[in-house]
Amino acid sequence: MRPLIEIPAADGTAEALVARPDDGPHPGVLLCIDALGLRQRIEEMADRIASWGYIVLAPNTMYRSGTAAETTPTTDLRIPQERAAYGSVIGSYLAPLTGAAMDADLPHYVSTLRGLDGVSAGPIGVTGYCMGAKFATRCAGLDPTVAACGGFHGALLATEEEDSPHLTLATARAEFVYGHADRDQTMPPESVALLDRTLSEHGLAATTAVYPGAPHGYTMNDTSSYQEEGAERHFRELRELFDRTLGA
Repeated sequence: MRPLIEIPAADGTAEALVARPDDGPHPGVLLCIDALGLRQRIEEMADRIASWGYIVLAPNTMYRSGTAAETTPTTDLRIPQERAAYGSVIGSYLAPLTGAAMDADLPHYVSTLRGLDGVSAGPIGVTGYCMGAKFATRCAGLDPTVAACGGFHGALLATEEEDSPHLTLATARAEFVYGHADRDQTMPPESVALLDRTLSEHGLAATTAVYPGAPHGYTMNDTSSYQEEGAERHFRELRELFDRTLGA
């Protein structure tokens, strides 16, 4: 990976990756990582989004638990047994990421994105993966300048908890695209239905779908959960969302 920058966050300093298409002005996009860390795959995804004409900031949202290197697995997660074993580590990284902690961090991330050289004034986009979809959803609710929000194989986006991400949608102004994983225990059909109902109740433009046969984590080609069909569909739908709302 190329060198990371350091940015302010609510409880310290977070590392972040920046991807840009060129030196010209472009709309900004916040990329919220999954629970497997700020790593090479995230850089690849950020670069692909940047190639569409956006400047992308991807923070290490797990900074409270360690650096990007410390919160990224060193084993080969393309091996199913290794992926399953790493699941026991993830819980400790996610524990500090309450709704309040996310809400405290997000203004810092958005401010840093807007302050990057070349980021044009105007609306921004956000996209998130796994637990990052929680960040993305909350960001859209917190900041009315978020015009586009994508969430893919999102986890626990609509629950009965008091800080459930879907409850932030009342103040959102974005257009949403959600691509749910098929038979995902972290986002069962009743949760998908609750999310869809909430989007509709607040009059928000949204496209949601359950990607057939796509496991949780389907966009991540460095794990055994990768599904090329779902990953490519996500890129296509995300680009269409950004292009019609941000106008790169």
